[in-house]
Amino acid sequence: MNAQFCKKMGLVAAVALLPSLTACAAAFAPKVDQTSPLAPRIEALVAANRHYPSWSDFPAAPNALPPASRIAANVAGLEGQGTALSGQVAGIDWTLGDPEALAAETRARVGAVPVSPDAIQSQADIDAFAQSLRDRAKAPPPIDRRPPQ
Repeated sequence: MNAQFCKKMGLVAAVALLPSLTACAAAFAPKVDQTSPLAPRIEALVAANRHYPSWSDFPAAPNALPPASRIAANVAGLEGQGTALSGQVAGIDWTLGDPEALAAETRARVGAVPVSPDAIQSQADIDAFAQSLRDRAKAPPPIDRRPPQ
C-alpha cells in the first residue's frame, strides 16, 4: 500500500515540477543585444555553427577485435618481460652495508664542504635568537578600558 502511495506521489511531484523546469530552460535562451554593432556578426556565427557537432562527425566504434591468439601472444610476451624484470631486480644488492660506516662517510663528505663564516652560529647564538623571538611573541599587558574617574 505504501509503495503505491510513494509511486503516485512521485508522479504527482514530477508533473508539478515540469512547468517550473521548462520555465528555467527558457531563462537560458541566448539573447543578443540588437543595438550592438556586433549583433549581426554574432548571429551569423551562431547560425553557421548551430548544428555542429553531429553524430556523423564522430568516428565509428571499432567492430573487429584482434584475434584471441594475438591477444594471448601479447599477454605471454608481457609475462615474459615481467619474469625477466623480476630476475634483474633479484640480482640487485639492496643492502647499504654497515650503517655506521655510511654515517661516517656522510659526515666526512658534509665536513669537506666549506661553510661561510657568516653562516656558522654556535648553539648559544641560536638559543639566544630563539629566546628573543619568544620574548617578542608575548602579548602586551591588557589596556585598562575603564573610563577615568
